[in-house]
Amino acid sequence: MPRAKTPSTKEPRDAAAPASEPVAIDGVLRDLERVVQELEAGELPLEAALTRFEEGVRLARQGGKMLDELEQRVEVLLADRDEAVPFHRPGDDDDDDAL
Repeated sequence: MPRAKTPSTKEPRDAAAPASEPVAIDGVLRDLERVVQELEAGELPLEAALTRFEEGVRLARQGGKMLDELEQRVEVLLADRDEAVPFHRPGDDDDDDAL
């Protein structure tokens, strides 16, 4: 009799897609959200809150680094286009708009 598929069974992935990054960035963002929710609840003792805050800072830095790496990969993929398509980040000064 065939076994039922369990949630831990991994589905085959597209060979062209990197296996670790989508899961990794999603996991970091999910963990960071959980830390923020715990801190905002205000129910942790001070020492535990400090530990969670430190973890949140670490996750935020890790996520930022991962997003920067993903942005670079996208820019490389778009570099073959006839026209450049740079990312616009909120807060970046755009001299073209000032003219």
